[in-house]
Amino acid sequence: CKASERKSRSSKAEPRNRGVAKEKTLECGQIVWGLAFSTWPAAEAGGTEPVCAVGLPCLILATGLNDGQIKVWEVQTGHLLFSLLGHQDVVRDLSFAPNGSLILVSASRDKTLRVWDLSRDGRQVQVLSGHVQWVYCCSISPDCSMLCSAAGEKSALLWSMRSYTLIRRLEGHQSSVVSCDFSPDSALLVTASYDTCVIMWDPYTGEQLRTLRHVPLHSALDYSSEVHTSSLRSVCFSPEGLYLATVADDRLLRIWALELRSPVAFAPMTNGLCCMYFPHGGFIATGTRDGHVQFWTAPRVLSSLKHLCRKALRTFLTTYQVLALPIPRKLKEFLTYRTF
Repeated sequence: CKASERKSRSSKAEPRNRGVAKEKTLECGQIVWGLAFSTWPAAEAGGTEPVCAVGLPCLILATGLNDGQIKVWEVQTGHLLFSLLGHQDVVRDLSFAPNGSLILVSASRDKTLRVWDLSRDGRQVQVLSGHVQWVYCCSISPDCSMLCSAAGEKSALLWSMRSYTLIRRLEGHQSSVVSCDFSPDSALLVTASYDTCVIMWDPYTGEQLRTLRHVPLHSALDYSSEVHTSSLRSVCFSPEGLYLATVADDRLLRIWALELRSPVAFAPMTNGLCCMYFPHGGFIATGTRDGHVQFWTAPRVLSSLKHLCRKALRTFLTTYQVLALPIPRKLKEFLTYRTF
């Protein structure tokens, strides 16, 4: 594998001491199906790590490939850090633990998820088996306690990131679950399915809290009335946890407010496959089948003091711990997102 850099055509006229725009290519040698970024901790003086400059963290990128390999790169230099071997088929999705521990989870068409520890030379920690179809989505909760995985099945699987055991099956969809995401405080989990619905779950109890149905907007669209025109492709939470974005086959990007049952904004798009919020809010990126990434402005919001308090509490309290608090019932319902 090679890493190449190409300077822009105007770079020759630029002074050498000035920054020059570059295009960087990581030659993986295979079709790339999944990507995930993380940071490698800063190297210590006298350390043997060849990756990072002393005192500076560096950006790493994991790539899931068509032949089942996972290649992990140091982005700035293009240096190949690891080639992780174990999967027997396409690596469809990747997710780093948000706490910077360098734990990586991979989802594959070989019907397994695998857990890798890059801080231990890329050692394979665990193989998670339980799906009977291709696994193509995985999401680690922000508090790093849970992992959700989706395959071509009507149920999503919820795993413990502490014991790497199955916690429960989330059953409620009528068709394949294709996407999943946790809220920023880990108190909510959303799953999207080909059945045109997004289900909002309490991951601690397995309770369904709300269903968002993607009803076609006939006045805005021009297509024949097919059964699966509103099949979901992707769902994601906004960074503050007050909005959801969804992409469906009915050629619409929808934005939902957490406490409303109908979308608050629409955007026409074709061939949509995935969506992701900018980490600081305000923008959404969508990927399409025809090879484009599009950017959209999203509603900006100032979180209420109530929501900020709930988010802060739910970051370290489970649903069961909230229900055990000696506080009024209505406050418990608010803290557990049961006041929709």
